[in-house]
Amino acid sequence: MDRAQSDRSGAPLPAIRITYCTQCQWLLRAGWMAQELLSTFGTDLGEVTLVPGTGGVFTISCNDVLIWDRKRDGGFPDAAKLKQLVRDVIDPDRDLGHSDRKGRTSKGHTQKDPA
Repeated sequence: MDRAQSDRSGAPLPAIRITYCTQCQWLLRAGWMAQELLSTFGTDLGEVTLVPGTGGVFTISCNDVLIWDRKRDGGFPDAAKLKQLVRDVIDPDRDLGHSDRKGRTSKGHTQKDPA
């Protein structure tokens, strides 16, 4: 099934790729992150693919743009951070509701911590 889904204009829908380490048993973590993205973005995503790997790999890409690398970024993103990263690639103006409330204004500008 190499057919990419497209929106009404014919543009391909975004593709998310989560590569996880099977040796580290990160399948459940990868599956949970996929579920979070599908719950939030639904049919605005064309596909979410889980790709088994080895050697401690845990990467997430959106439309072939690397948005998270466990080794580079220091661990795993929380659900809110992951949703923001995906949103920033596929629809920067989209409001994520409660996931956006801390540190972000409605126009996408970050707020300074008042403390």
